Amino acid sequence: MDSAPALAAVAPPAAAMPQESPIPMPEQKLFRFDAAKERRKFVRHVRAPWLSRLVTYGGGLALTIWGGYQMFLVIDVGGITFPKWALLVLFLANFSWIALSFAASVVGFLHLLIGRPKPAAPPDKLTTRTAVIMPIYNEAPSRVFGAIQAIHEDVEATGHGAAFDWFLLSDSTDPDVWIAEERALMALRRRLGPDARVYYRHRARNTARKAGNVGDFVARWGGSYDHMVVLDADSLMTGAAIVSLAATMEADPDAGIIQTLPLIINRNTLFARVQQFAARIYGPIIADGLACWMGRDGNYWGHNAIIRVKAFADHCGLPHLRGKPPFGGHILSHDFVEAALMRRAGYSVYMLASLPGSFEECPPSLIDVAARDRRWCQGNLQHTSILPAKGLVLATRQHFATGIMAYLASPLWLAQLLVGLLLVLQAKYIRPEYFSRDFTLYPTWPVFDAERSLELFILTMAVLLAPKLFGLIVALFDSPTRRGSGGAIRLVLSTLFEVFMSALLAPIMMLVHSGHVLHILFGFDTGWEPQRRDDGSVPFKSIIRRHRDHVILGVISLVAALLLSPSLAAWMSPTIAGLILAIPLSWGTGLKSVGLAFRRIGLLDTPEERAPPPIAMRANALSGDLASEGFDNADGLRVLHQDPEFRDVHAAFLPPAVHRARGDITPERAMAIAKLGEARTLDEASAWIQRKERAALMQDRALIALLARLPATGSAAAE
Repeated sequence: MDSAPALAAVAPPAAAMPQESPIPMPEQKLFRFDAAKERRKFVRHVRAPWLSRLVTYGGGLALTIWGGYQMFLVIDVGGITFPKWALLVLFLANFSWIALSFAASVVGFLHLLIGRPKPAAPPDKLTTRTAVIMPIYNEAPSRVFGAIQAIHEDVEATGHGAAFDWFLLSDSTDPDVWIAEERALMALRRRLGPDARVYYRHRARNTARKAGNVGDFVARWGGSYDHMVVLDADSLMTGAAIVSLAATMEADPDAGIIQTLPLIINRNTLFARVQQFAARIYGPIIADGLACWMGRDGNYWGHNAIIRVKAFADHCGLPHLRGKPPFGGHILSHDFVEAALMRRAGYSVYMLASLPGSFEECPPSLIDVAARDRRWCQGNLQHTSILPAKGLVLATRQHFATGIMAYLASPLWLAQLLVGLLLVLQAKYIRPEYFSRDFTLYPTWPVFDAERSLELFILTMAVLLAPKLFGLIVALFDSPTRRGSGGAIRLVLSTLFEVFMSALLAPIMMLVHSGHVLHILFGFDTGWEPQRRDDGSVPFKSIIRRHRDHVILGVISLVAALLLSPSLAAWMSPTIAGLILAIPLSWGTGLKSVGLAFRRIGLLDTPEERAPPPIAMRANALSGDLASEGFDNADGLRVLHQDPEFRDVHAAFLPPAVHRARGDITPERAMAIAKLGEARTLDEASAWIQRKERAALMQDRALIALLARLPATGSAAAE
């Protein structure tokens, strides 16, 4: 067990952060690894879940082979041409993806029906120290600090609060948000009292983004802690869940990362409530199947998990990928890679899918999901260069392949549709080759076995929808879930509506993901924009601009299908309808009022929506209180100017000034100095100094002092 200072030695915070306790975090080599020297041996041996893996991979492979054979029979009418071979290859690529998911869901379904695990009993005491860290980036401080206070109070209520320290790690680039975060921290400390160990650190440069933020904390303060619980800005975890994670990590010296299954809560728009319902009803099936076949070769999703700090520092320092973004540079989807490196080093990574009390939120609209997925797409496609890294276990490579395929599936599906249309076009308008080079009794007609094609389509839909059916069955047999979803009838109706909505939204997401993949393949970097957390509609002009190409393609597809064959138009109707209706679908599903209307009639309800977890209610109330104090929207310059007490705190929170060589002046600092020198009042300074210049000013104690000397208004200046 990694040692750490005794719990009794912890002192309440007198500054933004505690005294540093550095720990080396070397950059890892992806293609240089000697397992005999560098891989740690397990302390206790746990058998791999071979039966679950046999069912998952064996079942997925068998189903893929059978489906591929049926597809071969469909196209093997009148000979197989090159376009038909292309269609077969694309079908196999897409069908194998859903066949594997189906087989894993069978494992999860059987496990939940037969042997649903029970949560472990709470521990009597904890002997290790854990840091609870929340990286934040331009978030509304009222939401973030309200959530942290609610989690802190819930952990304290377990009686194990002395084992935990709390850190808000800010990478915010908006200077007004930075000031608001510090004010919210002061308010939080006043509420929790002088003994609360709640800390805050702001980075002037968000190097390597979230991975760099966490890595900076580990390298500078990680030596004081055995474990760290990593939260996202929209995370909530009950005290019981956090204490259970710490106790499980204490009891399992092999564990490097233990992941929970977060449930989606607090959502109001129709789009978000559809995602919330799907995650609640189908998510446990998929997650449990994943946990069963992964065993201790699991994955990490970047939040709502506990990590062994020393092991993370020793083995999870992320390298820079060769080349420029989007494929080179900093690793975006760092969580998969950190899990891979942890597992490579000999530590286990696994998921407690049945642990209750882990929550998160999801984006409120289709456009918000598309913006988030673009970054995720780039991060997962980066993994193509990490996939062949040396020393990785086979399950880790499967995790990488799954993440890559999650986004490549869309362009492959699109290509399959286009090749299918090409074959239909060939059959209708291109004359067959009666006299081919090889002797045949009959001409080579580009036709299909229609009856077998319909059977294969039904099979594909059954495989695709089976995990949803499994989730519905488990929910119907589980009394709390059934009652919490409005009863059996409403649960079934909600499932049917979710399937209908998913069918309409799927072609839109297919084109969105295909566009993401193409942009990245052509070398466009995604950047890193903060997520929109709150419910509310996207401007209608933005919706039209984002989806007009989807509508045009849908209209073209409809016209082309009708010209070719009315039956083809009927077969493609779900895809065509989703594209043509993209604008009203995106607009309507993003409205809070529509989502609340469905709630009033009891559709898409979840148990956590009908009876919200107490921690969620507490976090929402605290967030509302902080928002009412005006932290989120205040002008940072005016706060620094008007509040001397806060100005002193802000200056004390700044890191020690770094020696600057003569002549080494950043443009932002130079402009801030010039504008402060020209300004006669605070009003002028506030109007003139731009965002990056404000950040430079707020990082400089001398410039803050110059700002403080300015009179607030013109009349004061005249006096």
